Amino acid sequence: MAEFKEISPEAPMSQKALNWVDNRFPLSKLYNDHLGQYYAPKNFNFWYFFGSLNLLVLVMQIITGIFLTMHYKPDAALAFASVEYIMRDVSWGWLIRYMHSTGASAFFVVVYLHMYRGLIYGSYRKPRELVWVFGCAIFLVLMAEAFMGYLLPWGQMSYWGAQVIVNLFSAIPFVGPDLALLIRGDYVVGDATLNRFFAFHVIAMPLVLLGLVVAHIIALHEVGSNNPDGVEIKGPNAPKDANGNPLDGIPFHPYYSVHDILGVVGFLMVFSAVVFFAPELGGFFLEFNNFIPADPLVTPLHIAPVWYFTPFYSMLRAITAEMMYLLVAIVLIAAVVAVLKMRLSKLSKAVVMGGSLIAVVLMLAIDAKFWGVVAMGGAVIILFALPWLDNSPVLSIRYRPDWNKWLYGAFVINFLILGYLGILPPSVIGERVSQVGTLFYFGFFLLMPWWSRLGEFKTVPSRVTFKPH
Repeated sequence: MAEFKEISPEAPMSQKALNWVDNRFPLSKLYNDHLGQYYAPKNFNFWYFFGSLNLLVLVMQIITGIFLTMHYKPDAALAFASVEYIMRDVSWGWLIRYMHSTGASAFFVVVYLHMYRGLIYGSYRKPRELVWVFGCAIFLVLMAEAFMGYLLPWGQMSYWGAQVIVNLFSAIPFVGPDLALLIRGDYVVGDATLNRFFAFHVIAMPLVLLGLVVAHIIALHEVGSNNPDGVEIKGPNAPKDANGNPLDGIPFHPYYSVHDILGVVGFLMVFSAVVFFAPELGGFFLEFNNFIPADPLVTPLHIAPVWYFTPFYSMLRAITAEMMYLLVAIVLIAAVVAVLKMRLSKLSKAVVMGGSLIAVVLMLAIDAKFWGVVAMGGAVIILFALPWLDNSPVLSIRYRPDWNKWLYGAFVINFLILGYLGILPPSVIGERVSQVGTLFYFGFFLLMPWWSRLGEFKTVPSRVTFKPH
């Protein structure tokens, strides 16, 4: 049992109260470890706004979600009307609903930018592998949370979007139909589905999300934050002052807590402009069909998910029967190259060729729809492996060959194109472009162990470089 700390009887009442709490709960220690005495690199730039913005949006979504559940009815016969009641009759209900719907899109905006910052500065590399893995898990849970919440307004696009996505699970061999039935709770999307999704969206997913966020922050503060130079400020060889604090670091509070206020103000200005002047944002944030009550007898002309899912939806649609022949050829060529170029034992070569042949048989025997689902899921799962795919001798893009910047730029453009194609109705040209984009997306990661080592790398400084701004 820890010893109680004594305090002077003449101390102010506030200090006595804090001492009483500290003797029973490590409040001051938590504050110092994660805020007051947590030293962060002194060269953070605007890319580091998005971590705190993610936390801001999460809190905002939880608070607005609590108020929405006070008036929402998770019943297929009443759900749409309850949303209209919130919008029209509940005091400030329209504002709460629009903050929540806009917040969902804003969450993905800041998450994508936060992940891209980690990508360009190598924040997933040793010793931050777990930080990245927890972050990817947050992204995966966030997608599930958003999908389940999308059904709750019970509009036309909510209903049919859920119908399409849940039916995708039926493409999984053997267990698919039963799995889809388990998710729906019925043979069609209906009242049972709505109740299940409501329970997961309001209780289960937020609990998992909060747990992962805490784990993400604890893992980050255990190993320390990365910086644009990729220089470790807390390593054994890093310069430190007499108290053991890194010379290239500054306390998070008050320096970065004040610094982040700039990002928060800028974000809230844009967020407020969208909420008050364009909450639907031309149908990207709230589709026009979702203002029509769900009707199982009337199918919309074009069913597409919300914009933050559309890059992965494009990859799903890109996997067609003819695309499978190209993928088979790629697998066989990769196997031959591995056998001829890599120094493998005879047994390893036999395993590679045997595994490739089995993969080819499975690819041709199973319907392309299933492999589309695999591609859509694999596009997210592959992010978990990123720390072990990057073999670059340096972390930050600042010190990598200049062509890396063009490659990362092409990756972003490709992702945006895939997202745009996912919104459009299927077409021959769109299908071809999405197939090329899908190959580029997976090629970017799967070939990373090779291309990340190429080129001339710049000398990484021994200490962080800082320019006041």
